[in-house]
Formats: sequence, structure tokens, C-alpha cells
Amino acid sequence: MSKFFVDKKNILAKSINITGEDVIHIKKVLRLKCGDNIIISDGAGTDYYVEIQNIQQDLVETKIISFEKNIAEPSINITLFQGLPKSDKMDLIIQKGVELGVKKIVPVITERTVVKISGAKDSIKKCERWNRISMEASKQCNRGFIPKVDGPIFFSDALKMLNGGNLNILPYEKEKDNRLKYILNDSIKAKDIYVFIGPEGGFSQEEVEIAVKSGVNTVSLGPRILRTETAGIAVLSILMYELGDVGNG
Repeated sequence: MSKFFVDKKNILAKSINITGEDVIHIKKVLRLKCGDNIIISDGAGTDYYVEIQNIQQDLVETKIISFEKNIAEPSINITLFQGLPKSDKMDLIIQKGVELGVKKIVPVITERTVVKISGAKDSIKKCERWNRISMEASKQCNRGFIPKVDGPIFFSDALKMLNGGNLNILPYEKEKDNRLKYILNDSIKAKDIYVFIGPEGGFSQEEVEIAVKSGVNTVSLGPRILRTETAGIAVLSILMYELGDVGNG
């Protein structure tokens, strides 16, 4: 069943209105008709099962049949600080991160970042694209919340977002002893987890040292060096499994 997100102001007592680009998608792509059923989310954890009542040029009116709390949201809040990768790798990272349950994604500019952001306009344009990808992925995987993708920030500013109550993780190829599982065993009650993934080439030695001083735990992901677009997906998968969201909860 197709799913859409709407602003809370469009949710009335017995009906919900859909506006914007979703109207075109409903009419031209999905070719839905009056009487068809769809799911609408308020983006805050509630899913509404509705029936299409009226389709206009720029508006779709629906009748609420039932509603329930979305059960797809994980109990842990994971923020992914992703070193900006080359080409369209960020698209894949966002898509898969959302599917795996990430709460927020923050693109990070590091010493070894190759991608150049050409001023505020370029940053806004990229951010708009990334958030569209997050929204589409949220629809596909039945999220009750659309993870936000922030505009790119510098690594030093990312570290300033940390606080003592978080579990902070940075996979590092030179880390030999501290495995991710050991960290999780010691921090199983953590509700907020920050994951730092470097770009192609990884983090510099100086960046790692600064991160450790800021309370970040360096961890090993094993003997193989993972690509930047693989590392975040691997860490998120492990976290969701070990903390009970996937497979063993």
C-alpha cells in the first residue's frame, strides 16, 4: 500500500488532504482512483489508513478509516556523521541509512574530503536533494518519521555537538583492540549514539586524536578496510542488531 507524509495542518478530525508533488504522483504515476486505500503519516509516529474520496488538480481528499502508532521506529537514536564522499555515494548512504533506522544524518567536511561545496546555494541545493531522498526512503520502508539530513559542517563543529550522555563511535583502521561489540557491551543502555564515518581516505591521525579527546571511541570493524559507503551501513546494521532493533528483539 502506498504511503505519503503530510503536514499536521492537513490532518482534520475525519479527513486528510494531500497537496504538492504527491498529488501528481498519485494521479500520474500510481494512477490511483477514488475508493483506493493509502497510508498517510503525520511524520511524528502516527499512521493513518485512509480512502481516497476526491482527486482534484492540486488536491487529493481522503477519509480516515483508522489510525495507529507506527512500529517501525527504533528505540535508539542514531546520528550518522558522514564524511562527504565523491560522486553520488551520499545518495546511497542516505537511502540505506534511513532504511536501517538512522535518526539523523550530518554530512561532514574533513581534511581528506574531496568534494567542494560552492557556497551557500550549492549547500542548500544538495541539502534539498538529500532530504528528498530521505523522504522517499522513509515512504518505502514504512518509517513513521523522516530523518533529517543537515547541511554540511566541518569536523570540528560536529565534535561540538557531542555531550557526555552519548555513545560516540568512530571506526578506525589503525584500531586493533577495541571492537565495536566490546563498546556496546559497556554502553547497552545508551539511547543516543553518534557514529562518525570518514570520507574516502578516512580520517587523518590528527582528527582521530581530537575526536578521542572529545569523548569519541575508536573501534575496529575487523581486518578488512571498508569503503566509506559500506562502513556506515555496516555499523548501523550491527548497532540495530546488538541493541535489539533487528533480529533479536
